Amino acid sequence: MDNFRYRLFDMTLKKLCCVGAGYVGGPTCTVIASKCPQLTVTVVDLSEERIAQWNSENLPIFEPGLYDLVKECRGRNLFFSTKVKEAIVEADLIFICVNTPTKHFGMGKGRAADLKYIESAARMIAEVSKNSKIVVEKSTVPVKAAESITNIMKANIKPGVQYQVLSNPEFLAEGTAVNDLVNPDRVLIGGDPSPLGQEAVQSLRWIYEHWVPQEKIITMNTWSSELSKLAANAFLAQRISSINAMSAICEMTGADVSEVANAVGRDTRIGNKFLRASVGFGGSCFQKDVLNLVYLCECLNLPEVAEYWQQVININDYQRRRFANKIIESLFNTVTNKSIAIFGFAFKKDTGDTRESAAIYISKYLMEEGACLRIYDPKVEEAQLMSELTQPTIMDDPGRVKELVTVCKDPYQAAQNAHAVVICTEWDEFVELDYKQIYQSMLKPAFLFDGRLILKHQELQDIGFHVVTIGKKLERSNVHRPIAASLQ
Repeated sequence: MDNFRYRLFDMTLKKLCCVGAGYVGGPTCTVIASKCPQLTVTVVDLSEERIAQWNSENLPIFEPGLYDLVKECRGRNLFFSTKVKEAIVEADLIFICVNTPTKHFGMGKGRAADLKYIESAARMIAEVSKNSKIVVEKSTVPVKAAESITNIMKANIKPGVQYQVLSNPEFLAEGTAVNDLVNPDRVLIGGDPSPLGQEAVQSLRWIYEHWVPQEKIITMNTWSSELSKLAANAFLAQRISSINAMSAICEMTGADVSEVANAVGRDTRIGNKFLRASVGFGGSCFQKDVLNLVYLCECLNLPEVAEYWQQVININDYQRRRFANKIIESLFNTVTNKSIAIFGFAFKKDTGDTRESAAIYISKYLMEEGACLRIYDPKVEEAQLMSELTQPTIMDDPGRVKELVTVCKDPYQAAQNAHAVVICTEWDEFVELDYKQIYQSMLKPAFLFDGRLILKHQELQDIGFHVVTIGKKLERSNVHRPIAASLQ
């Protein structure tokens, strides 16, 4: 395709800039560079360390297939740089892909999105731009954030410079981000209904049409696009909390949550995705976006709606605490000075991302009881793992964490002389481990807690493990009854 000619702006789309070299910006722009070789794509970030990693053999994030694409395009039409202002000046279209974390203080603390990085990016674009720009909001933001970005830019506008702000939310699942970009379910583009706004929408649509079927590119107004992102993550989180709530009922009644999920998922009105019970959801999006939605509802004076979505988060917290309590109860109501192997620290398989990982909270609850943790994850670096566990909201004494936590190089080392193994992430390799060897190396009785329902529980019981899992009772004589219960 020839380059898109933006008639009303008298501009030909040739150069793209992405502000933010994180989980969204890096993969998104790599795929665009791969599919649109006639465009020059520059990803910028103020972090010299992060940009150096993007320019190295060791990328700052792990995503299957990402390195090969970066290697193919880097230096050809894909560049990573710390020269933020220069890239903005040269770009015709700018993606804003910065972090929008939940606020930790002030108004909306614990629920509202912190938009300081969005605002900073908008002000920088307005400060340095010398010609008209299309600005694409790709970070997850509250409804009407694009309007705020537009107001900032209009307040600092220069003669002969115009801006059109679009909403183009990302729908990437970590671990499958490259495939999600190459074969998306849908692409949403929200823009102003004016002629200028609609031509900006068409310019972004032109980029995606290089590889996305036209029927999958959906255009709408800006606010619908922004809310659609929050709604999608809220609905997915709701499904996970729903099946996890059912898992608690299953354990008390003798039902099997996997059988219940299978039966429910066969209903074509419901479908079978996101109906797998687990120790709880994590990641950078689900909790943050649901809490953002809660805050939005409160601001709109919709308390009943806010309460409904808050319960999705409450069930997730409950599930993590409930699983940790099962570990403690099963180990004779005390884990003080006991060695517990944690298998998996990333929030899901095929990613090194640990944000809001269930393993963080399971580790927190066990450390509060004095447990000695031996943690293994194939993609999480020790520094990142320790950084998560020494956050003030997790443990306020970093020295105590260092005393209680050992980061191991392989799962067999982690399980050596352990009282229990706890599966916190569904890495494929955990299914293939030699559990006979692991059992022989552990203290007896040896407990195994499957927080992801990925193992063959009968085989593990036959080996000798006391197996405890989520959403079903294991009716075997070797399954330990908590000592407190036996004394009643």
